[in-house]
Amino acid sequence: MPGTTSLLAFAAIALGMALTPGPNMAYLISRSICQGPRAGLISLGGVALGFVVYMLCAAFGLTALVLAVPYAYDAIRLVGGLYLLWLAWQAVRPGGRSPFAVKALPQDSPRKLFLMGFLTNLLNPKIAVIYLSLLPQFIDPARGSVFAQALSLGAIQIALSVMVNAAVALSAGAIALFLTRRPSFALVQRWVMGTVLAGLAVRMMTEARR
Repeated sequence: MPGTTSLLAFAAIALGMALTPGPNMAYLISRSICQGPRAGLISLGGVALGFVVYMLCAAFGLTALVLAVPYAYDAIRLVGGLYLLWLAWQAVRPGGRSPFAVKALPQDSPRKLFLMGFLTNLLNPKIAVIYLSLLPQFIDPARGSVFAQALSLGAIQIALSVMVNAAVALSAGAIALFLTRRPSFALVQRWVMGTVLAGLAVRMMTEARR
């Protein structure tokens, strides 16, 4: 199992990224406003399943990676950091679009809501970065099974993300009203998101190799 310090540090970063708007949050807000909180929660079920798929792939993949190519961590860390910097630029560049922008969506069946939530999460680059570049930094092969550590960290990320996104789905109407009354918030939110992503990128790229 990862040490307590590693668990708490990873939980803090995972919570920060869950609170940072992205494709999942934008979809859940739009769906909840267009079809109600229940639809948002059903979609969240699909998002949660997507997290589980990422977690299992990362756990199996990282186990093989540590045994075969330990130096591959450096490549993953640097590529992930560069990608986060690109996401940060996309957030703050002139003409950038806030992920909070609500889209009009058609009425969908519960089955389709679940499936769309699942696919939205699988195609979410932010989640890929968490599992492919961020999570490996908190795994220490000297502390036991890499597979078990990956599952533990993944479970923390899933629990925090589901709680944050459930709150978003249930309060989507209030969020939309807030955005309507305060259009300048979108600009502030983009800069906050860009700053958080850039900070994570710098930390990832300067982290000492284990």
